[in-house]
Amino acid sequence: MKTNLLDAGDGVLTQLQLLEWLSEQTKEWGIANQKILLIVPDQTRTAPLGVLFKAFCELWLDSAAQMDVLIALGTHPPMTEEAIEQRLEISRKERLTSYGKVRFFNHVWDDPTQLRTVGHLTGDVVSEITDGLFSLDVAVSISSRIFDYDQIVIMGPVYPHEVVGFSAGNKYLFPGISGAEITNFFHWLGAIVTTPEIIGKAYTPVRAVVDRAASFVQMPKRCFCMVTNHEGDLAAVSAGTPEEAWEAAWPLAEKFHVSFKPKPFHTILSCAPEMYDELWVAGKCMYKLEPILADGGELIIYAPHLSKISDTHGELIRSTGYHCRDFFLKQWEKYKQIPWGVLAHCTHVYGGGTYDLESGLETPRARVTLASQIPEAVCKELNLGYRDPASLSVQEYAGREDEGVLLVPRAGEMLFRIG
Repeated sequence: MKTNLLDAGDGVLTQLQLLEWLSEQTKEWGIANQKILLIVPDQTRTAPLGVLFKAFCELWLDSAAQMDVLIALGTHPPMTEEAIEQRLEISRKERLTSYGKVRFFNHVWDDPTQLRTVGHLTGDVVSEITDGLFSLDVAVSISSRIFDYDQIVIMGPVYPHEVVGFSAGNKYLFPGISGAEITNFFHWLGAIVTTPEIIGKAYTPVRAVVDRAASFVQMPKRCFCMVTNHEGDLAAVSAGTPEEAWEAAWPLAEKFHVSFKPKPFHTILSCAPEMYDELWVAGKCMYKLEPILADGGELIIYAPHLSKISDTHGELIRSTGYHCRDFFLKQWEKYKQIPWGVLAHCTHVYGGGTYDLESGLETPRARVTLASQIPEAVCKELNLGYRDPASLSVQEYAGREDEGVLLVPRAGEMLFRIG
C-alpha cells in the first residue's frame, strides 16, 4: 500500500530507499513531458537537499519537458549560481553536464512586474481566521514565474518556526515566493500573537492564513517535506499536496527538534551558525530559546562572523530599533507605515516586554545582547545590548546548567521549552 511518509525511525534514509519510494510516490504525478518548477529554500535552512534533488532528477529529469529551480527567498538576498549549486550539493562539473538543462532562478519579491495577484483575503475571512484581531482586506500575490509551468514541486525541511508554528508545506509559497503585502500581514499577525504562543505549534492563525492564500494558486502543487535528525541527516520525508505532506511530517520534526529543560536559565549563550550571515536570520537564535529564558535574564547571540543587520531591511531596522510588541502598538500612528514584516522581526528579536506611553519607559522581560562585528554604538542605537565577542570564552558557559547558565553551540533550529 502506498504511503506518503518514508520514516527511517532512529536511522538515516539511504539513497536506494529514497529512490524506490520516490518512484512509487511520483509515478501518478504526470511529470513526463511536463514543465516542472522545483521550489527550494535558500541556504538559511539545514537540510540534505541535494539527496532529494538528485534522486528526483534521476527519476524525472530526462522525461520532463523542462525542470527548473526557483529559490524561495522570501525577502532574503538573492543567491549566486555557485551558492545554489552548494545548496543542491552539486559540483560545477555536474551542473554543466548532468543538470545542464536545469535553470536556476531567485524569487523577486519587490518587483511588481514579476508578481501576479491571484486573489484577496477579505476582511470577513481575515477576521474569522484571526479571531477578530484583524479585519482588513489583504491582496495575495505570488511569483508570476510559476505560471510558465505545468506543476510545481516544493522541496524543503520542517522546523519549529516563530511566525507560522512549523515551517514547510505552503510556507514555501507564502512567504517563500510571494509578494510583500501578504508576507507583511501574516508576519505582523504572528508578532501580535507573540512568538512563545506560536513557535512549535502546528495549528496557528498564521498557518491558516498561509494555507488559505495557497488555495488561490490554481495549478497542481506537490510537496516533499524533509525531516532531519540531530546530525542534519535525512530521517524522514513525506509527499503529497503541501497540506498532506506537512501534516505527515511536522510530528516527526517535533520529535527531533524540540528539546525540554526542567527550568528556565538566567544566562544563555546562543551560538549562531555561519549560515546566519545577517541579524535578520540570526534572530532565530533568540526565537528558539525565548521560552526557556528566565525573567530578567540575558540571552547573548554569539556571532563573531556576523557584520550586518540585513542587506534588504537594514536601514529600516536601524531607524526603528528593536522593541517589544506594545512599544509599536501604543504608538501605532508613528510606526504603521513601516513594513509590518520589519516590525515583526524587531519584536521577535527583542522578545516580551511592556511599554508605558506616558513615561516612555520600555521594560524588557529579559535582555538580548549581541556579540558580533556590529559595533557597540550601533547595538545601542538598535536598543540591544553589546558584548565584544573576543572577550567571551564559549567554554566558560559549558557544563553550568545547574547554575542557570546554558550554552547552545548551534542555535536557531532546535526549539527549547520548559517541561
